[in-house]
Amino acid sequence: MLKKLGMMLVALVLPLVSGVATAEQFKEGVHYVSLPFPVKTSDESRVEVVEAFGYPCPHCNSFEPLIQNWEKKKADDVNFVRIPVVFGRSWEPFARAYYSSELMKTVEKTHVPTFNAVHVERRRFRNKEQLADFYGQLGVDKAKFSKMFDSFAVTMKLRQGDSKIRGYGVDGVPSMVVNGKYRITAQMAGSHQKMLEVVDFLVEKERKAAQ
Repeated sequence: MLKKLGMMLVALVLPLVSGVATAEQFKEGVHYVSLPFPVKTSDESRVEVVEAFGYPCPHCNSFEPLIQNWEKKKADDVNFVRIPVVFGRSWEPFARAYYSSELMKTVEKTHVPTFNAVHVERRRFRNKEQLADFYGQLGVDKAKFSKMFDSFAVTMKLRQGDSKIRGYGVDGVPSMVVNGKYRITAQMAGSHQKMLEVVDFLVEKERKAAQ
């Protein structure tokens, strides 16, 4: 009887120990960093998760299926935001294309196909005209896209995005930022999949802090 009782206690304690181990496996300064100055989020009623990415980045292309799967499963209290980075002159047309498509509410048509065009089909996009032709093939209004590409609204989004990226201290992509407070990279987390696990850990941390 005592032996059986002991086994039952072990069975009850093990999940608790496992849970503690899971929580403690992600450490500040190792798997993520806290930003010295928090960056204001776009929706303070929810926990914001930002993906800093770039279409020219092969690692972002590899990460895309994982982030898509994560996005489908995220809770309603999580606000997912993508910010295209500009790490050089050749990156700006892609950032403008993303913001143009976002404002036109056609990202679902253009986001993954843009990655595929660059990394699978090996297409080169150097200017607005080439991107407008491609997006037109995807069912986006080519004339509206071309007009939006150089618009004040897109230029402002570009500036705001660049300001946030600098505030986050992002110097490589893909990077994730949780609630404007924590930055995670695959190198810190250990892999792209682990990066999302750290994101979920930090989202829960922010939920508890808000209670």
